[in-house]
Amino acid sequence: MIVEKYNANGNDFLITHRFKRDDFSKDAIEICSRQSGVGADGLIVIIPHNEFEFEWLFYNSDGSEAEMCGNGSRATAHYAYSNGLAPSEMKFLTGAGVIGCQVEDRVVTTDLTPPFIVNKKIEEFGKEWWLINTGVPHLVATLDDISSFSIEEARELRYKYNANVNISKVENDKLYVRTYERGVEDETLACGTGMAACFYKAHKSGLLGSESDVFPKSGEKLYLATKGNTLIFRGEVQRTFFTEFLTEKER
Repeated sequence: MIVEKYNANGNDFLITHRFKRDDFSKDAIEICSRQSGVGADGLIVIIPHNEFEFEWLFYNSDGSEAEMCGNGSRATAHYAYSNGLAPSEMKFLTGAGVIGCQVEDRVVTTDLTPPFIVNKKIEEFGKEWWLINTGVPHLVATLDDISSFSIEEARELRYKYNANVNISKVENDKLYVRTYERGVEDETLACGTGMAACFYKAHKSGLLGSESDVFPKSGEKLYLATKGNTLIFRGEVQRTFFTEFLTEKER
């Protein structure tokens, strides 16, 4: 399997394209392993689509499928454009619906799927949480201090609510976010849909206006803003290398 490695603000992905749909879950487990594979948070497979530029199949590193990934969408758009699979402005199908992306050199802007609030009256571990779907479900708590993030608490909430878990802080009109991700089952350096959920909560709570710079654990700056009934998400991606990995069925 020939793949390209991408880094999107701390999230890393392996991306490839195929000409027909298949189950790549076992491939994802093999190739995403940081011990015996190439190493990544997820595997993204692009396949043809009759109506849109393409469709993606997104696999977490444990082989589970995810409907949407904000940082993954930006990396995928750059890959598709760089490999002649799509123009610089494109639409493609994810498990959460159709999204649009625009590629300008290394900067990619994604129109995310419309967010919606599932529940904003959750109390756990002495914190108030909102459950928001930004393509995938996210628990979000807005705190005064996010220097400490309990992985044990996050893991318990992840399984109780079947959601990613985020803590965030608003300071000087900027948003700071930390995320525990399903499928990776640990804190990651960044999560696009998690940042989007935190921004949406802060905006709806009156803590932020219609746009903001956002900083995940990686420390890199991204941009989120409202756009009609949805959100736009912008930041740089880095194309690092390509390689061929022999999966078990190819050996």
